[in-house]
Amino acid sequence: MGRKYIDCREFPRATKCSIALSADSESELLEVAVEHAVGHHGHKDSPELRDMLLSAMEDGTPPLAARSAA
Repeated sequence: MGRKYIDCREFPRATKCSIALSADSESELLEVAVEHAVGHHGHKDSPELRDMLLSAMEDGTPPLAARSAA
């Protein structure tokens, strides 16, 4: 399994978060992403949140610039 990432810039919200997280395993990335979502964005740790984060994971490393919403 290669490196995975989640990029907060892909989720529009009022806080305009620019955090991108990456790890060598899905489980490690999931735990850090949950901590970020709960601690920074006020989400509740739930199976639904974890499922959403798992589905948002991308292969590779985050791009330097946010992807266009076009």
